[in-house]
Amino acid sequence: MNIQPFEVNIPQADLDDLHERLTRTRWSDELPGVGWSRGVPLGYLKELTEYWQNEYDWRQWEARLNEFPQFTTSIDGQNIHILHVRSPEPGALPLIISHGYPSSVVEFLSIVGPLTDPVSHGGVAADAFHVVAPSIPGFGFSTPVRETGWEMARTARAFAELMDRLGYTRYGAQGGDVGAGIVGMLAGLDGEHVAAVHTNSDPLAVIGALDYLPEGAARLAGLSEADREAVEQTKAISEEGSGYLKLQSNRPQTIAYSLTDSPIGQLAWIVENFKEWTDQAAELPEDAVDLDQLLTNVSIYWFTRTGASAARFLYETAHSTEWGAPSTAPQGWALFAAQPFVRAMMDPDHDNEHWSEFDRGGHFPAMEVPDLLVGDVRKFFRPFR
Repeated sequence: MNIQPFEVNIPQADLDDLHERLTRTRWSDELPGVGWSRGVPLGYLKELTEYWQNEYDWRQWEARLNEFPQFTTSIDGQNIHILHVRSPEPGALPLIISHGYPSSVVEFLSIVGPLTDPVSHGGVAADAFHVVAPSIPGFGFSTPVRETGWEMARTARAFAELMDRLGYTRYGAQGGDVGAGIVGMLAGLDGEHVAAVHTNSDPLAVIGALDYLPEGAARLAGLSEADREAVEQTKAISEEGSGYLKLQSNRPQTIAYSLTDSPIGQLAWIVENFKEWTDQAAELPEDAVDLDQLLTNVSIYWFTRTGASAARFLYETAHSTEWGAPSTAPQGWALFAAQPFVRAMMDPDHDNEHWSEFDRGGHFPAMEVPDLLVGDVRKFFRPFR
């Protein structure tokens, strides 16, 4: 039951090692004229690496992380790291928020303040939350992972125990990517305590999750011809960018060596997903998200060596047969880069208590459009406080 204060403090030797490795990068060659079609372009990655090495300031972002109260605790034998920021408002609703892949709690830096202290961010006190943001086991500072079996369902049980340890007997849950799966399972496992669940998603994420959803194929039935065409187009895009998932879901140990030994390999591995999954109007990842925030996310993977353990989490999830109990908690969706087929597949009878669609943003709304995400979370939870 012990919860220990935690502070991020990366040794200077690790920073020096990163800079030395970046200096000694052995670059791949590249075929002319292929752009992003075969992966991250050489010229772009060289420029990004130069910025990471010579202009990005880890210590500045480390200090920003440490502005938030952080803790660690052991649950089911696993170290769990959390940001736990209590609201100054006495009537605040506890809210657990879960990141996904390839992300970390860095994703939430711009939304913690507005959620916990809405009055200071142009909102009203009645919308306040106590925010609990855990690092998924194997991600960031929730390491090391010493045994197999850590996937979404086991993580959901650990998060239920975490909220109990923190003394929260009634709380909301929010998540995207695999975090959406975790909080959905959490609502099924701990339904007597979960007031409601809010999910953020995007069309690519929905298509990518079809194989993992109950009756995924059946969800395609009954779509209009226009919706079926949109689904096929989105499936083609999803399939083209699915190499990372197929490898990590089947041979995570093989890619683990590259992600652990090469900072350029880890950088390219994450940046490609930010290029593919963020707002399609953005030409480059840094046009969709703050570049330094993105590099802080990459740096955490590098310093904690969690490229390997995050890959294993995807393997465990892909091979899991436990999907938890159905949730009866009120469900809200916020769909970014919205397309009509998503609701036709996921909520055809409009059973969800809340459904919002936004034409901006993408897979990482807490980084891309934090104002839209915060506004939707506030709106959804108002009836369930």
